[in-house]
Order: sequence, then C-alpha cells, then structure tokens
Amino acid sequence: MAGAFKAYDIRGIYNKDFNKDTVYKIGYFLVSLLKTDHVLVGRDVRLSSDEIYEALTKGITDAGADVWNLGLCTTPMVYYATRHYKADASVQITASHNPPEYNGLKISRTDALPVGGDSGLKDLERMVNDDVITPSEKKGKILDYTSFKTIYTDYQRSYVPDLSGLKITIDTSNGMSNVVIKDILSDYENNITYLNDTLDGSFPAHEPNPLEVKNCQQLMDAVKAEKSDVGVIYDGDADRVMFTDEKGCFIQPDYITALIGYYYSRKGRTGAALVDIRTSKSTSEYLSSLGFDVTTWKVGHAYAKLKIREIKGIFGGELAGHYYFQDFGNCDSGILASLIVLSVVAELKKEGKTLSDFMKTIVRYANSGEVNFRLDAKDEAIGALCDRFITNDKPVCVMDFDGKRIEFPTWWFNVRKSNTEPYLRIVCEAQDDVLLKQRMDEIGGIINRFK
Repeated sequence: MAGAFKAYDIRGIYNKDFNKDTVYKIGYFLVSLLKTDHVLVGRDVRLSSDEIYEALTKGITDAGADVWNLGLCTTPMVYYATRHYKADASVQITASHNPPEYNGLKISRTDALPVGGDSGLKDLERMVNDDVITPSEKKGKILDYTSFKTIYTDYQRSYVPDLSGLKITIDTSNGMSNVVIKDILSDYENNITYLNDTLDGSFPAHEPNPLEVKNCQQLMDAVKAEKSDVGVIYDGDADRVMFTDEKGCFIQPDYITALIGYYYSRKGRTGAALVDIRTSKSTSEYLSSLGFDVTTWKVGHAYAKLKIREIKGIFGGELAGHYYFQDFGNCDSGILASLIVLSVVAELKKEGKTLSDFMKTIVRYANSGEVNFRLDAKDEAIGALCDRFITNDKPVCVMDFDGKRIEFPTWWFNVRKSNTEPYLRIVCEAQDDVLLKQRMDEIGGIINRFK
C-alpha cells in the first residue's frame, strides 16, 4: 500500500492508498533517511489525522528518535517551526485541499527544504517497500512543542496593517487557519465576518479547495451581502489562499502575484520574483514594469522552494494560490499572503480605489484559467499538440519543462500532465476573447481525438 507517494508529498485516500502500517514505516525510515535524532510533527483536523499521528510517532520513536509535537497547526506553521527550532526533519499530517477521505504527509528537512520525489521521497518509498524494520532498544520520546503557537502568532501579527477602514469577509473552510487567524487579527474583530470558522475535518460547508470557484460561492455571496471590501478564503491546511474583490468576483490567483509585487515595490524592494509555467503574461509583464526580474519555473512547492532560493527571489506565486516569501524562509504561507493583500486593499481604499479597480490595471489578456481534459493517452495528445504548434508553426518561445509552454506573438498555451490523475491540464491566453476561443477550440479538438 504505497500508492500515496507523489511528486511533492505523500497523499491519497486513507485506508485505500495507504494505511497506518504504511505510516509507521514512513516514520521509522524517515529517521535514517534524514539522519536525524528528532522529527517535528504537526497535524491537521482531518478525521484520520489522530490515527496517522499515533502510527507516525510510533515509527519515529521505534527508530530511536524523539518527536517534537506541535499539535494541531497549519502547514506553514510547521515550516516556520522547522527553521525556528533548527529541526533537521519535520512532517505535517495533512491532505491540504483534498476531500475529507484523503490524508497525507508533507515532509521537510533542515531549513524547511522540501523532501519531494527528486529529493528523498523516492528513496523513502523504496525503504518502505523493501527494507527491514529493527526497532531500536532505546525508544525516542514525545516532547510537547505546542506552545510554539504563541511564537508563530506574534510573528504573523507583525505583518498586520491598519485595517480600521476595511470590511473583510474570511472563509476559513473549517480548516487549519482557524487555529491562529482570529488571534492574528484580534485587533480588528469588529471589521471581519468569519465563515465556517470552526475546526471540522469533515468540511461540512464545502471542500477545502478554493481553486474550485464553486467552493467560493458562499464567500462571494457574503461579500456582496456584507458590502465587504475584499473576500479571503484559505484552503484546508492554510498554505494557499484566494480572494474575491468587493463585487464578490473571484480573482485568478496568478494575478494576486502581481499585487504582491506592487506591495514590495511600494516598500522599495525589487529584484527577483518567481512565477510558475501557467502564469499569465498580465502578471509577468506587470512585475517586469515594476522592476522585477521574473523567472518562470515548474509547478509545485517542492520545486518552487528550491528555485526561489537559487534566484534569491523576494517572493513567488503560483496559479494554485501558493505564495512564497523570502521573509518566510522561502516557504509558502496563505495567511502571510492574505495580510499583504489586505495591506494593499487598505491603502487603495484610503486613495478612494477598490480592489477591482486595481485588478483592471493588471489584467490585459483573455485567459482560460486551468482547464482539465480527461484522457489516458496523455503523451500521444501532447505529441499531437507539439506537431501542430511547434513543427508546423513558428513559436517565439517554447518552455520545455513541466509539460510545454508554447508562445506566439498574440497568444500562448501550456499543456501539462497530471502526475496522479488521467488529466491533461491546459492554460491558454490570448490578446482577446475571440482569439482565445478559437485557440481553445482547436486545442480541445486535437486532445479529444485521443479520448
């Protein structure tokens, strides 16, 4: 039962793709993989998280290492604690934005660097499948680190701007942001309407995936009803965040990357910035106009955290709503991103401007968002797209990593395979809606031949 090992983390349906025996082995072998005598462990509120915690910590302690228990926490709290305590290994038990029956483990090593498929996860999978367990005669201990919540809350509060003039609606998705968000924003509780603000691992209101606009409908309606200036929605483990404007309109997350660039440029900080291969030219061109040197890279936190370090990026953003910050150890934090966005919205309001006004200054092109095509013959479909648009046409740029991004003077598209599902993912952008529809129809027609 090791089908839960993915490119970025370990994740799947609990007791189908993996179970407590798998988790025990993961805990046991993680100690030797990362050559450590301790593992920092946090967990989300999913119904299976306590059982996974028990199995994981038994594996760790049977290997002779100590468990530093953070308790219930967001994933970014684990990243920050890994650096704060100089831990050599950490695990967050979470399935992030997936439905309630899912769970998983996000593993980091020293300095909160991710352990992904290319940086240890494949080795761990092999050990779990093949190696023999010999419990240590000297068992490790479980130590209480739950007081870290106060340290983390105080750190995040240092980013809270003056929100006295704003009305804000926040949907916590019954997820882990509930652990800290009200403490962080306690000075402005009268300015904020909270939705789904109880911890509930069954996620009764909606799936904790705000990238699906249907899961944002309650927030969108509430923003309009409350006449709020902005809507905020976190995913299940609070490493991602999305927004609506004051009209309740969902804002495509890669456009928020541009807004974060505006925030840093106003503070006199420009330099390197990171975007993923699906990112709109509206965003990259806007960042360039502010003086940022924009690097485009692969999708996924396991790749982004390494690349942002390499380029010494001030910040980075992904279409999925992950935002990375040099000031946060080059890791992603949904709550920190939201505090930056709220700061900009507060500044705009003082100038008599709305968030929708600001977004109009950024968005210049017609964009499809990410569109999924279900099929098994993914490689054949990509080959046909390449024949049509690379062999027969003359693109101005081809990015040959994480699928293909093929650019022409008036439009571009990215095609990527899902690592875990029978999907091809397409993002297409053009100079206007008419050209976008033409190109999407053509791309869809080619892909559909392979269904």
